[in-house]
Amino acid sequence: MSRYKSDFLRVLDERGFIHQISDPEGLDALALKGPISGYVGYDATATSIHIGNLISVTMLYWLQETGHKAISLMGGGTSMVGDPSFRDDQRKLLTPEQIDTNIAGIKRVFGNILNYGGSNPALMVNNADWLLELKYVEFLRDVGRHFSVNRMLSFDSVKLRLDREQSLSFLEFNYMIMQGYDFTELNRRYGTVLQMGGSDQWGNIINGVDLSHRMGGPQLYALTTPLLTKSSGEKMGKSASGAVWLNGDLFSPYDFWQYFRNTEDADVGRFLKIFTRLPLDEIARLAALGGSEINEAKKVLATEATAVVHGRAAADAAAETARQTFEEGALAQSLPTVEVPASDFNNGMGLLGLLVAAGLASSNGEARRHVQGGAVRVNDEPVSDERLSVGPALLREGVVKLSVGRKKHVLVRPA
Repeated sequence: MSRYKSDFLRVLDERGFIHQISDPEGLDALALKGPISGYVGYDATATSIHIGNLISVTMLYWLQETGHKAISLMGGGTSMVGDPSFRDDQRKLLTPEQIDTNIAGIKRVFGNILNYGGSNPALMVNNADWLLELKYVEFLRDVGRHFSVNRMLSFDSVKLRLDREQSLSFLEFNYMIMQGYDFTELNRRYGTVLQMGGSDQWGNIINGVDLSHRMGGPQLYALTTPLLTKSSGEKMGKSASGAVWLNGDLFSPYDFWQYFRNTEDADVGRFLKIFTRLPLDEIARLAALGGSEINEAKKVLATEATAVVHGRAAADAAAETARQTFEEGALAQSLPTVEVPASDFNNGMGLLGLLVAAGLASSNGEARRHVQGGAVRVNDEPVSDERLSVGPALLREGVVKLSVGRKKHVLVRPA
């Protein structure tokens, strides 16, 4: 039973999203009284956000779903500085053109998850609209004077950097001021009273809450979600091939489906609550499955999470590809595909190098260990010869299927 009365906080609480709230009773009363406006900020450091960001995007979804105004703030301005939080060194500075390209890529994901039309449309806003227009001296006088350097140095995100004797540039120090100012500017423009984010952003978000108070503005609120880790203690967000991106061109819908299909048994119920929109009673039923039946719950988790990010058609296609691959042993053409030069392929390519090129191993040494351990198959046939040459004789329907273990498969296509 949730302690909260408003639909918004009750849903977040029951699904495991809440880590800290600056004034729980005040925010709950405000959300119960009527629609509020809340936001999450996303810096454009890549052409896609990753699975860790999906948690905060989902909080925006539930904010909108429970009748409130959701704002996704693109950091066109703050991306030019870079968030120093919990980093050992300064982020690589991006050009305005790179930032614009990254924002265009990130927007594709948001369009799948939030509703930017209808009677209660979400808003997408870019902080470059106001940050790039600021007059520096006036900004220092009107906003900068409200920030205590002593307090900023006490934040864990900064202390860890300084404790390691890594320098913190004046440029990066300004990031905290800019993010705090974003909150007050969104309040002025849109009546925004809530900023949400990961637990590592607590200090930055509280800066905005305090800034509004010091500048004579209204009461603002902070809400953070826990750092999501697997039951094994491993931080969520990495796969065998690298980061779990939300854009399909960087991490395919099939790989995304497989990532969730491989969830540890103990995490199934928690991940169903966070990453799907299934009713809680259905989630409870699935989480209670034991033995081999838990695999059915994992398939539901994989399909529903993939549908949220990539759409229902892509999710169903990924599930069907997996079914054909694992249950029928078929050569599913919708498996992830890697193209190699036809000239190289026709002359025969070394198995170890091909496993690395296909993303199934990070080095020839790792590929060799896979072969020696009996984990590698070519066209579903076990391979024990690490010197195998892969060429035209192994083509099946124009491709060669490479597998490592039971769950990692790639089609190699000469082009």
